[in-house]
Amino acid sequence: MKATPLGLHNRRAVCDLLLTHGWERGKADAAASGIAGAAVHVSGLSADALEHLIAYAGPRLGLDVLTGADWAIIAGSMARLSAFARPWSAPAELVEVATAAGQALMSDMPQHWVTARGPVPLDRPVVMGILNLTPDSFSDGGRYPTPEAALSRAEQLAAEGATIIDLGGESTRPGRPDPVPVDEELQRVIPVVERLAERHPDLLLSVDTVKAAVAKSALEAGAAIVNDVSALRIDPDMAGVVADGKAGVILMHSRGTVSDMATNDHANYGDDVVGAILEELGEALERAAQSGIAMERIVVDPGFGFAKNEGHNLQLLDQLSALTVLGRPILVGPSRKRFLGAVTGREVGQRDIATAAACALAYERGARLFRVHEPGITRDALRVAHALETGAA
Repeated sequence: MKATPLGLHNRRAVCDLLLTHGWERGKADAAASGIAGAAVHVSGLSADALEHLIAYAGPRLGLDVLTGADWAIIAGSMARLSAFARPWSAPAELVEVATAAGQALMSDMPQHWVTARGPVPLDRPVVMGILNLTPDSFSDGGRYPTPEAALSRAEQLAAEGATIIDLGGESTRPGRPDPVPVDEELQRVIPVVERLAERHPDLLLSVDTVKAAVAKSALEAGAAIVNDVSALRIDPDMAGVVADGKAGVILMHSRGTVSDMATNDHANYGDDVVGAILEELGEALERAAQSGIAMERIVVDPGFGFAKNEGHNLQLLDQLSALTVLGRPILVGPSRKRFLGAVTGREVGQRDIATAAACALAYERGARLFRVHEPGITRDALRVAHALETGAA
């Protein structure tokens, strides 16, 4: 049995799900229009469980229940869903269903993120500026070939609203050559971290790497955060480095290696891309916990553009609130990604407005950290989104 939360920002989530279950478009659209509040999709149900679910969840608890051969969508207010998700009060035939549904209910999000340089408040949007120290990144590779050029760019990113600078010395663009040797990545990253930490001690620095040796040196040089796009998969020593350094860590969903994770080679999710991503990020959280990384130090990133096609990325953006079930702050990095180009028809360097729009929508759906190339435009969009949410400018 598997339960996946559904974000109900519009009728699309339920409608698309019903279509995958073979419903006709008109019926699916009509059924989706009547669903409100919160919802959970449960699959792998027996005929007996479905029969008891229909008899119990609707008449007794006032929940909406849509069913098929071995699945159900259970929807209603969070209070009513929470009442259903109490296995101790459910009929014996529904204890397993109630338990699975409870585990899929969205959690209240943490109000801060702990890093090696102190906590990051999350009561308002946090912008992370991208600083690529590579000659071959898909968007801005080769623009900052010296430490001084990189330092100047970091200061510009901070002036435009970035409170965290994310420094990377290895590109994940499709078609790139073999992985960058450790020594070369260290030469690209560490001098910049050292100078930034010395000149701007209050600026939080993140190192974007899958190599434990690079992460360790960067933390020793003054970085506070490790941004691992493999979510601790690739280097078995990475989790230990993060734990020992008491660093904040970003666990990004991806599949494959550095050379192919930004392609569609591994974009096989069946009918449940969000459920698969939740499961794999859950496995990453378990890896972190087993290595002694405290949960308060972890942020999750759904990995827009990594092993996901345009449809996957749009569905993931719409259903981003489902990731709150993991109980960790959500970071998104849609900046200039290919799916934004598919939507707008814009080339890579012309996608910053689309990036800002995607970030504002992600904020509405629960994201609190935003990794972008141009912080200024995104900062303004997020200020509007935040003002609408809080009622205060």
